This record gives sequence, structure tokens and C-alpha cells, in this order.
Amino acid sequence: MPKELTFADFGFHESLMKAIAELGYEKPTLIQAQAIPLVMKGFDVMGAAQTGTGKTASFGLPLLERLIPSANASMSPARHPVRALVLTPTRELALQVHENIAQYAKYTGLRSACVFGGVDIRTQTDALRRGVEVLVATPGRLLDHIEQKNTMLGQVQIVVLDEADRMLDMGFLPDISRILKLLPAKRQSLMFSATFSHDIKSLAASFLHEPKLVEVARENSTAKTITQRIYEVHDSEKADALLELLDEPECDDAHNILVFVNSKICCRRLTRTLQNYGYQAEAIHGDKTQEERTKTLEAFKHGELKILVATDVAARGLDIADLPVVINFDVPFNAEDYVHRIGRTGRAGSKGLALTLMCPGADDKNLSAIEKLTKEHFKRIRLDVMPRKRPSRYPRKQYVAPPVSPDNGDPFFDEPYVPSKPVAAAQEQPAKAEPARKSEKRAPVAALLGGLLRK
Repeated sequence: MPKELTFADFGFHESLMKAIAELGYEKPTLIQAQAIPLVMKGFDVMGAAQTGTGKTASFGLPLLERLIPSANASMSPARHPVRALVLTPTRELALQVHENIAQYAKYTGLRSACVFGGVDIRTQTDALRRGVEVLVATPGRLLDHIEQKNTMLGQVQIVVLDEADRMLDMGFLPDISRILKLLPAKRQSLMFSATFSHDIKSLAASFLHEPKLVEVARENSTAKTITQRIYEVHDSEKADALLELLDEPECDDAHNILVFVNSKICCRRLTRTLQNYGYQAEAIHGDKTQEERTKTLEAFKHGELKILVATDVAARGLDIADLPVVINFDVPFNAEDYVHRIGRTGRAGSKGLALTLMCPGADDKNLSAIEKLTKEHFKRIRLDVMPRKRPSRYPRKQYVAPPVSPDNGDPFFDEPYVPSKPVAAAQEQPAKAEPARKSEKRAPVAALLGGLLRK
């Protein structure tokens, strides 16, 4: 019987192994077991794996292993050029990837930084000008720094496209092409994602050189640990249907619930509805500032917030260790987004529940596309919804009279009523009539200016 693989079998540097031990990593996942040896040998890799299977460690650990010989303690920025570049589609994913890489590189002496839009560029500028070996970035903000000459990419040895399909969906292909032209022709290129569409494969053909394909699951499949249910409801019943699902024991007992919607306005409205019904709910969408988004996510991760209502901006990059329930309030327009949405639950082998509300007729086409992509057929469950009384936005405060007791009575009102005695009418002197005013005959004014008054 073959020996079970451990992280010690990869031959990592002792500084990496120390960080791995502190993180509690013992056995690599399937994607890590297959991808790490290929990356360490210098091959270009195209990795396909379900969300939550450990893709970040698949490229982050071997990437750092290859850069450790370049680590130094010099204070000169010139001794710390960017040697590895990781591109991500969203701010949340960039922060998550950078957090993981910073933990892995804790004892290596390698510097890392993260740049993304929506925040003050000056703080990021200071970090880049001090020099970093590993840079995690969103494409747009990275180009801003390049134009301001805050960083150079001429010494990049390894480039990683994480969630490349999402970057194409968000229109980042021109930015990615501009960035790739700034990199050395001789480099190692890696691409990791949960799904690979035809467009992604076309990009890989021009971006990767004789890549090694690593697939640990059927393409575009969902994790077997996730229980999926589809509920049929009328569009006007969706809010009430969501409230009924939240009252079910499996949702009521869940400490975290992630609810996905398709638009920012729906995200705001649904959040207010949930708050009016007494739920601890907050929204996260593209109009939120990065500070607001980070604060909300931290509260959600730490259990201070039970329900997070989000657009697809949160479908990628949310790495919550134990997220039991994901609810699709809206069926996603893009079938690949369904895979990423429900991939937030059932991570690392834990069980998850994914519930979807669909409107017959309006969502039939999108649901069929999801079934075709995932090669699954969903049984539709008719959900009979009982209309709920809407809570008032401005509830009236009803007056409650204080209890009457002998101690708080008013003596004045406690005495019986006694009519007052009549008072003799005072003799009043008749009012003197005012003398009638003598009628005065006014002389008419002369018709002409300057005329004389007639006496």
C-alpha cells in the first residue's frame, strides 16, 4: 500500500515548513498533490479544481520555494524587485490570496504586497517603492502603479492568473494583455480556476507554453459535499419564500448564511427587508467602499453578522472556513457563476447546503444552462408561500398608561366633586356711550392738479 503523501514529502525549505506547521496543514489536497511538484519543476501549469480545494497553496507554496534563494535582508529597494506576480479579478480575492501568501512567507525573508482599487493609492505606493518580491494585484490598479512608475515588472520570473475566467467576464482581457507584454518572455506561467470555458482555453493557448493540465474533478462540476435544492416561486413571493427558508431548522441553526442577488439595487432592498424583520443582515456590493466591504466581511467571518447579502462581487475570494448555507435569491445570469456561488460552502470536505429560488418561465433558460454546465438535473420543489404582514417602516409607539396605585394618586382628583357657591353679581355701572361723531363733509378734491378745495 503506497505511503500517504504529506507536505514534508515535497522537500520544502525549513522556513516554509515552519509556517505550514503553524497553519496546521498536514495532508495536501488533490490539486496541491498534483500541482505543487509540477510548479516546483518549472513547468507552466493549467489547473482546474473546484472552489475551496486549496488552489492558493497549489501555486503559493511552490512559488515561494523557487524564490527563497533570492531572499535577502538588504534595505535597498533595488535588491527586492518584483519576481512573482499574481493577478486576481476582485479586491476580496486579492486580499485573501495575499493574506495566505504572507502567512506562508512569514519566515522566508521574502516581501509581499497587495494592490487594488477603491482605496488610497499612496499607501500602496510606499510599499511598492520599498521593494517586494511577491505582488498580488487587480489588473486596473496595477496599471495605475506602472504608469506612475511605482513598480517595474522587468524581473518577474513567475506570473499567476487566478480565477482567469472571472477576469474575462469582467472585461479585464485588454488590461491583462497590456500587463503580459511588460513581462519577460522567459518566465513561468500558471493559470488556476474552478471553470475553463472556451475563451479561457484560447487565452491559455497564447499565454502558457506547453502547459501541464491538472484536473482533480470533472470540469465545471460542483462539490459532492454540497446538497443542492431548487425551489419554484413566483417573483412576487421571493421575499416571503426567503423568510420561510430562513425559519427552517437547517437555516435557523446556521451561524452564517450567504445570500446572492443579481443587482445592487436588489441587494440594498433585500437587506433592508431582512433588517425590518429583525435579522442581522448587511449588504456588500460594488458601490460600497473598500473600508465598508472589509469591515462587513470581517464581521461576517467572526460571527457578528448572520446574513450577508451580496452581488457576484463576493462570489470569488470569500474564504470562510465554515459557511454552512448559501442561498441564491436570484438565479445567476452566467452558469459559471452558479458554480462559484455555491462553492463558498462545502469547502475542505465539510458539508454545505445550497438553496436556489427560481421563477418558472423567467429563469428556465438560465437554469437549463446551469444543468448543462454541471451535467446535473435538478428536481424543482414547489414552495407554497404564506404571505406575511409587512412590518411598518415607522412603527407607532402605543401609549401605555401607568398603573394606578394608592401611592401615585393625585389628592386633588381623588376628592369628590363639590360645586362652588354662586357669587353675587357685582353692580356694574352702565357703560357711557361714546358721543356720536359729527359727520364731516369732505370737500371733493379738484379734478385738476393744484385745484382749490371748496369750503
